[in-house]
Amino acid sequence: MGKILAFANQKGGIGKTTSAINVAAAIAQRGKKVLAVDCDPQGNCTSGFGINKKSLRFTSYDLLVGRVGGKDAVIPTEFDGISVIPANIALAGAEFELVELENRAFRLKNELDKLKDDFDYIVIDCPPSLGLLTINALAASDGVVIPMQCEYFALEGLSQLMMTIRKTKELYNPDLEIAGILITMYNGRLNLSTQVLKELKKYYADKLLSEPIPRSVRISEAPSHGLPICYYDKNSKGAKAYEQAAKELMLRI
Repeated sequence: MGKILAFANQKGGIGKTTSAINVAAAIAQRGKKVLAVDCDPQGNCTSGFGINKKSLRFTSYDLLVGRVGGKDAVIPTEFDGISVIPANIALAGAEFELVELENRAFRLKNELDKLKDDFDYIVIDCPPSLGLLTINALAASDGVVIPMQCEYFALEGLSQLMMTIRKTKELYNPDLEIAGILITMYNGRLNLSTQVLKELKKYYADKLLSEPIPRSVRISEAPSHGLPICYYDKNSKGAKAYEQAAKELMLRI
């Protein structure tokens, strides 16, 4: 039965989607079947796997509002072992529609539970918010991965996210655990980066993944080609860092 990982952080621009794509791809490279679920209306996880958002028949929006079942929304990719439930801007309306629906916090869980036997891992890319889409993702997941940059505001945002995770655990998903905090866009030459990392180690040492993801031009370039970094430049530092992150997360859950 597949394990479900949600990549969540309400702060945008911190490498959340990039991390979801590259961890999913790195897990698949280890011989596992992986489903990536795009729960962000921006649809960047979808395009990051080379899928054209304009030609989608069904998306995670259709799944959440009950128009289709999980198997109908899954599409294969050109990458070995990876399938995707895609998203586009239509998903933006789901936040409003979910309010009126029965079991609104469990819509995603109910569908993904039907797919668990088909995949070893399911990776969910959450939107940069703490609304119903993120709540659905957390309610469905075994573990949550928190990508974050080494910046002061990221520390503030982390405490808010921790509160949301605790509340979700209390109300919707008692089995939810923090699988890991993943440092992204790391530059060890900056004093601020080393200071923030020191603070994180002080309070969250057991949650931090061992290797930060370096700031890298190659990682930034890969999505424009619709490729995970392990396909775009498998020998790069970024590819090796995501490979290590995937290995650790697989052990943790």
